[in-house]
Amino acid sequence: MSSSEPAALWDLPEKPPSPKAEPSRARKSPKPGQKPKGAQSPAPERPVARIVVDIPLAHLDRTFDYLVPEKLHETAVPGCRVRVRFAGQLVDGYLIERGETSDYGSKLAFLERVTSAEPVLPPSLHALCRSVADRYGGTLSDVLRLAIPPRHAKAEGEPPRPAAALPDAPDTAAWARYQLGPAFLEALAEGKSANAVWQALPGEDWPRRLAEAAGSVAAAGRGAVLVVPDHRDLTRVHEACAALVGEDAVVALIAGLGPAERYRRWLAVLRGAVRVVVGTRAAMFAPVHDPGLFVVWDDGDDLHLDPHAPYPHVRDVLMDRAHAAKASLLVGGFARTAEAQLLVESGWAAPVLADRTVLRAAAPRVTPVGEDFDVARDEAARVARLPAVAFEAARQAFAAGLPTLVQVPRRGYVPGLACGNCRTPAHCRRCAGPLGLPGGSIDGQPKPPACRWCGVPETAFRCTACGSVRLRAVIVGAKRTAEELGRAFPGIPVRTSGAAEVLASVPGKPALVVCTPGAEPVAEGGYGAALLLDGWALLGRQDLRAGEEALRRWMAAASLVRPGSSGGRVIVGAEAGMPVVQALVRWDPAWHASQELAERSELGFPPAMRMASVEGSPDAVAGFLSDLPLPPSGEVLGPVPLGEIDEDGNAERERALVRVSRAEGKTLSSSIHAAAARRDAKKATEPIRIQLDPLDLI
Repeated sequence: MSSSEPAALWDLPEKPPSPKAEPSRARKSPKPGQKPKGAQSPAPERPVARIVVDIPLAHLDRTFDYLVPEKLHETAVPGCRVRVRFAGQLVDGYLIERGETSDYGSKLAFLERVTSAEPVLPPSLHALCRSVADRYGGTLSDVLRLAIPPRHAKAEGEPPRPAAALPDAPDTAAWARYQLGPAFLEALAEGKSANAVWQALPGEDWPRRLAEAAGSVAAAGRGAVLVVPDHRDLTRVHEACAALVGEDAVVALIAGLGPAERYRRWLAVLRGAVRVVVGTRAAMFAPVHDPGLFVVWDDGDDLHLDPHAPYPHVRDVLMDRAHAAKASLLVGGFARTAEAQLLVESGWAAPVLADRTVLRAAAPRVTPVGEDFDVARDEAARVARLPAVAFEAARQAFAAGLPTLVQVPRRGYVPGLACGNCRTPAHCRRCAGPLGLPGGSIDGQPKPPACRWCGVPETAFRCTACGSVRLRAVIVGAKRTAEELGRAFPGIPVRTSGAAEVLASVPGKPALVVCTPGAEPVAEGGYGAALLLDGWALLGRQDLRAGEEALRRWMAAASLVRPGSSGGRVIVGAEAGMPVVQALVRWDPAWHASQELAERSELGFPPAMRMASVEGSPDAVAGFLSDLPLPPSGEVLGPVPLGEIDEDGNAERERALVRVSRAEGKTLSSSIHAAAARRDAKKATEPIRIQLDPLDLI
C-alpha cells in the first residue's frame, strides 16, 4: 500500500468501549395508522395558513402556504405575528388568512411558532398596505414595516385601555367664515363622504378648526386621523383635540416615541380605545376603527414624504384610505399645491374658501421689493442691505410693542441657471428640464450648460420669455446673519429659530425673530411685521416646485402677522411682476396652483404625468431600463450623472427619469415591480434606488 493512500479502517486502533455505553436497539417502525413519535398534526379546521414573510425581495412579494399545527390552532389567528422556516432560516411573518386547501403541489411545512396572538394586521390594514405597495411599485413587506411598529411584549401584555366615551358635538360656528365650510362639517357629522381642499385664512387658529372637524366625526362614533408635518404642529393639534374630545379619546403617534410607549398607543388605536389619532407621517397608517375623516395639513411640506422604500406620500396614502373606507378627506393649508388643485379641478374634492371680503379683512398688507430697492439710510441697515420700506415696517412694529419676524432662506440650495435679463429659470428645449453647469471641460473650454434631466447640452440658449441669450447663476443661500440685522435695531433683542433650536412660540413683545423657512415660531397676538428677505434664494432653486414652495413658505410666515387693518405688514424681497409674488400680494394661492397645474400639464410634469426615478451605478441603471417594458406613452429622460465626475467623464452614480401619462400610472408601477422582481431573482448585487412620484426631480 502506498504511503499516500489512507489507512484502512481495520488498521486503526480499536477504541475501547465506554463503560456507560448501552447496546444499540433497533428503532421500531410505527404500526399502520400510528404517527411517528414527535410528528405534528394539522389543525382540525382551516389548517392552511397564508403567510407574508418579512423579506424585502420583489420576486418573493406574495403569500406562502404553511400548515398550522394542532397546538397552535387557537393562537394562529389572521393578522398575528408568526415565525416560519423559509429557505432554511427562521424569519418573521404575518398570517394573512387561513383556509382548507392549498394550491401548492408539494408537502407543506408547519408554522414554527406564533410570536404574538395579537391581530396586528387586520384585513383593512392589509388591503391598504397592499394598495400602497402596488401604487409605488414596492413590496408589501416594506410597507408593513412602515405601518406596524415593532412589538413590545411588556406593553402588549398590559390590560387593554378602556374605550373612551363618545364626546359631545363641538361648536363649529367658526367654519361659517368659509364657503362650503358649514356644509362640509354637516356631512362629517352625518357620516357622509365629503372631500375638501381647505385654504385657511391668515391668522386662523387652524389647530382648533381641525379639532372641531375631528370632534364632529368622533361624536358620531367614527374615527379620525390627522397628519401634520412636524412636532410643533403636532403639539398644537393634540392640545386642541384633547380640549374638545377629552384626553382619553385622542393619542399622538410619532416615530420618535420610545418602543414601549409607541406600541402602547398604537395598540390603543388598534383595539378601538381611542377614536382620534394625531401624528406626523408615522400616523398615516393608524388602524382606527370605522374611520370617518382623514386630514393632511400643509401637504406641500417635504416631511410628508417617507424617506424609506417605497417612499409613500401622506396625501396619497390618505386618499386611498378615504376612498376604500368611504370616508372624508380634508387637505388643508394656507397655500395650495398643484396636486391639491388637481383634486379640485377633477371634481374629486370641493374647495373650502373664504369670501374675498373676509379674506381682505384678515390678511396683512404685502409689499414686494425687488433687487433695485432703496436701502435704508441707517448705516447698520445699509450694511445688512435692508430695504428702507422693511426698515420702517420693523420700526413701526417695535413702536407698537410687537415683534418682527425675519425669514432668511437657509444655505445650500442647488445652484442653477436663469435668464440674465429677466431671471426666468432656464429650461431644456427637449424635455423642459432645468439647465445647469455640468462641470469639466472639453479641449480646454468649459462644458456648455446641459439639462439636469435628460443630459442634452444647450449650446444656443434663448430665453422663452424675453428672447435674451445671456445666462446667469442664481443666488445660492442667504448671507444676512442675525448679528447684521441686530445692528440695524440697537436695543431690540434678537432671537433665532432654526436647525439648532426651533422655537415654538415667542412673547408678544418687541423683538427681532430671525428664522429659516419652516421654523417660524408663533407670536402671542401676532407679529407686527414680517420681512421675507432674499426671495431669489427660494425662487431661483432649480426645482420643479420652486415657485410653489416659495409661496408656501411665504404664506406660512405671513399668516402669523396681524391683519393689515391692525397695522400688520409683510415685506417680500422679490420682483412684484412675478406670478408667485402676485399670488402672495392678492393672497390667492388657488390662482397660482391653477397656473402651475396648467403649465405642468403642457410640459408633461407631475401631477399631470406620473414619473419614476431610477438611481444607481451606470451599469445597474442601464440594465434595469433595458428590462423595463414601457406603456405607449412612456418616455425615458437621461440618464444623467449624479455627484462628481472623474477625469474620464464617468460618474459613479446616474439617474434616469421615466414618465408616462397619468392614465397609465398603474401600468408603470406594475412594470417597475416586475422588472425589480426579475432583477432580484437574478441576484443582482449592485444596489439601485427606484422611486415613483419623487418630489425632487433635480
